[in-house]
Amino acid sequence: MADRKITTENAPSGVTAAAGFMAGAAMAAIKKADKRDVTVIYSTVPASAAGVFTLNKVKAAPVLLSIGRLASGKAQAVVVNSGNANACNGEQGMKDALAMAAEAAAVLNIPEEMVLVASTGVIGKKMPMDKVLPGVREAAGVVSPGGGSLAAQAIMTTDTYPKETQVRLQLGGKTVTIGGMAKGSGMIHPNMATLLGFITTDAAISDACLKQALRYAVERSFNMITVDGDTSTNDMVVIMANGMAGNEMIKDDSEDFRSFREALAQVCDKLAIDIARDGEGATKLIEVEVRNAGTERDARLAAKAVAGSSLVKAAIFGNDANWGRVICAAGYSGADFDPAKVDIFLGNVQVAKDGGSLEFSEELALKALKGSTVKIMLDFKSGPFSATAWGCDLSYDYIKINADYRT
Repeated sequence: MADRKITTENAPSGVTAAAGFMAGAAMAAIKKADKRDVTVIYSTVPASAAGVFTLNKVKAAPVLLSIGRLASGKAQAVVVNSGNANACNGEQGMKDALAMAAEAAAVLNIPEEMVLVASTGVIGKKMPMDKVLPGVREAAGVVSPGGGSLAAQAIMTTDTYPKETQVRLQLGGKTVTIGGMAKGSGMIHPNMATLLGFITTDAAISDACLKQALRYAVERSFNMITVDGDTSTNDMVVIMANGMAGNEMIKDDSEDFRSFREALAQVCDKLAIDIARDGEGATKLIEVEVRNAGTERDARLAAKAVAGSSLVKAAIFGNDANWGRVICAAGYSGADFDPAKVDIFLGNVQVAKDGGSLEFSEELALKALKGSTVKIMLDFKSGPFSATAWGCDLSYDYIKINADYRT
């Protein structure tokens, strides 16, 4: 897709939109000499924290370190690098992740155990710590409320544009802000996709409620996107809540909790859709909606399978209204439905009825397929549940990008 303009605005945005959050970024030349590739996100006060991590059995050292530290439900900073995943590096990988956290902690004057670590980039390559640690020192030393946009740039790998957003809502008469940034373009598949996501909020919310809200939001956003069917070793989404908005502490399943949860889901939706739209080599975003399924699980399984089908993705790239590939993907998804009831639409054009062929306008279908967003809808006519998944088309450029990614 066409590159988007990268902003260098100093206005608080993304991970620094919420009160009390700062970020800094540096050029450490980990992989490229002219790119910001280290960032530090910092809360001026200790925060409640939660995370969701890759389900890949092979987990990078930063993932293992952050999982362990989040057992306390607290954090105050995250240090992130792009250009090297620090994955499959054995004991040295963990030493390097610990060193990154220690360096950030020393500059920020906070306890080491309050610093989380994330990395993204090439797997199985030693971390160039002679470059990384000076980068961490520099990034931690320049944290500011205006550093959000630069931080979003620093975590990019094959992304063509930075991904950040923020929302505001009223909780108990107080204005609460939730902001976030994410990276992801390739090695993307549900079960946390191949992505890094960092979310900050000034809401006062208990550790348990924060964790519950994050899982709810991730299941309906990041876990419903797919680019290429690969689940990474480094995936994580982390949230910190520092309470500086001054709202009454959210401790249970209250109206305020539900409002916060939906606002968090809105942030995650925006970031997840941006990742799917920016899939490596992508020319189109694919949105797959399953309606009237018997269970939410059935709807989710079918939507993800269609969005992830290589044949569907190739057909969308080629502007081919091949609805047979759509119902085929739903059929192997594991979802329970009656194939003889399924209607399929491409945009507003119905292309199949009751699981069978239907005379439709190829011209109108082609028009629906040529848009920058292609919508596919399957109606199971079996119940009240629905789900939406997002992906992208599969183009020639995906092969070009990944054929020489390491070199």
